[in-house]
Amino acid sequence: MAAKINSNFGNVSESYLFAEVARLVAEFQNANPDRKVIRMGIGDVTRPLAKTVVKAMQDAAAEQGKTETFHGYGPEQGYDFLKDSIRKYYADYGVTLDPDEIFISDGAKSDCGNILNIFAEDNLVLVPDPVYPVYVDTNTMDGRRVIFAEANEENGFLPMPEDIKTDEVPDIIYLCSPNNPTGAVYDHSQLKVWVDYANAHGSVILFDAAYECFVTGGMPHSIFEIAGAKTCAIEICSFSKTAGFTGTRCGYTVVPLDLVRDGRSLNKMWLRRQCTKFNGTAYIVQRGAAAVFTPEGEKEIKENIDYYRGNAKIMTDTMDKLGIFYTGGKNSPYVWFKCPNGMESWEFFRVLLNELGIVGTPGAGFGPAGKNFFRLTAFSTREATEEAMKKFCEFFR
Repeated sequence: MAAKINSNFGNVSESYLFAEVARLVAEFQNANPDRKVIRMGIGDVTRPLAKTVVKAMQDAAAEQGKTETFHGYGPEQGYDFLKDSIRKYYADYGVTLDPDEIFISDGAKSDCGNILNIFAEDNLVLVPDPVYPVYVDTNTMDGRRVIFAEANEENGFLPMPEDIKTDEVPDIIYLCSPNNPTGAVYDHSQLKVWVDYANAHGSVILFDAAYECFVTGGMPHSIFEIAGAKTCAIEICSFSKTAGFTGTRCGYTVVPLDLVRDGRSLNKMWLRRQCTKFNGTAYIVQRGAAAVFTPEGEKEIKENIDYYRGNAKIMTDTMDKLGIFYTGGKNSPYVWFKCPNGMESWEFFRVLLNELGIVGTPGAGFGPAGKNFFRLTAFSTREATEEAMKKFCEFFR
């Protein structure tokens, strides 16, 4: 008898969206070695880690070199010093968390896939279209059926329950706010509709808050700011965009103690999963993450976030000047805009790359509803952003 493989992998694309973009860019550079390329596609940061964070990690590394301060295996759910810092951060937004509701991980992307271990394969999954590909691919790999709620110009790329394309009631609902890829942000009343819907039907919301640090103007940072969310939602967050941890790897997931389905505590199930399949995030990294919440760390990190906000403003000013419809940019590092001249997104990708040397992400890669839209990121340098938008403006004016 031969080993049997997971046949569900045959239902996902062989190439991840950003890997395909990277392949096409590499081909372009090989064919045009003298051409400059400005990368505004993948959501990777360019600013270095805050000095306070680096110092905390250096001190923690030194601790590991001494017998009396050495740390071996840590708690799978994270050290209390980091969980306490996260609790205080949530308290600033009126959210009270129990320490046992917080689970430290090596990043939001991992948790987005791993959290599915606690759900049966016959759950019906709802995702917005367009959507971060990981939501669809991880469920498809497990054999779950996925349905969509269309995001479009009419609903401001913020789909609501009435935008679900079928009469079926989903068991698992993905929401991302600020959204990737569209940059759109749900307000409190909109999230309340989703929370009430989930509680009424026994659904569970998986809320991706990876970009919450860019929210301004009293918009919700956490779904737990919404009454009733603790009985229907799990929140996944990350230090990648907040503090530049894309290469350092640290995130966390909040699973409320009040969240129960089929008589089982999802919090206890997630704890059991983590204790079995995860040995915890490195002590050095967690010390660095805790430094994010110190007064010095917060000040330095705000400077970096404001830098990216400045890039985003340059981009949205350009869209305003050209009269191009867009979402995002004001509460998000992403600007999602309609391709000029009726172009489809992969065609527009080739125009930007070949004519201007600018790399972005085609909206079609995020779902059918994105075929005429495009995503640019503010995570580039100021100089590159200014140069790219100058070229963009001159070319499409």
